[in-house]
Amino acid sequence: MQITNNYDKEVFNGDIGHITALDPVNQVMAVRLDDRQVEYDFSELDELVHASAISVHKSRGSEFRAVVVPVLTQHYLMLQRNLLYTAVTRARELVVLVDSRRAIAIAVRNNRVVERHTALDARLRV
Repeated sequence: MQITNNYDKEVFNGDIGHITALDPVNQVMAVRLDDRQVEYDFSELDELVHASAISVHKSRGSEFRAVVVPVLTQHYLMLQRNLLYTAVTRARELVVLVDSRRAIAIAVRNNRVVERHTALDARLRV
């Protein structure tokens, strides 16, 4: 998964691909992103991370064949209807909720959106 925007390569934060070639002699790696091949120099590999497990936030706008979602009371602050909806709707074919019924009930009932205090209005006046 690409974790920063790289406008030169036209790859962006959240893009997911598969490694298709690795050349240790020339120190380059090829990654298939959708329908195209992108070559990375080894010095650019800090822009990539494994995507075997990603957050709901990082998955927004993406779709996956199968999604596994932990829904646990230990993660009480994350038990929000909008996050559960986003997680479940990322799956094309299969969604698995690793859960307790209580945690799902809490998430479904929690329709409160946490108010953010960013001071954006004050920053825009500058």
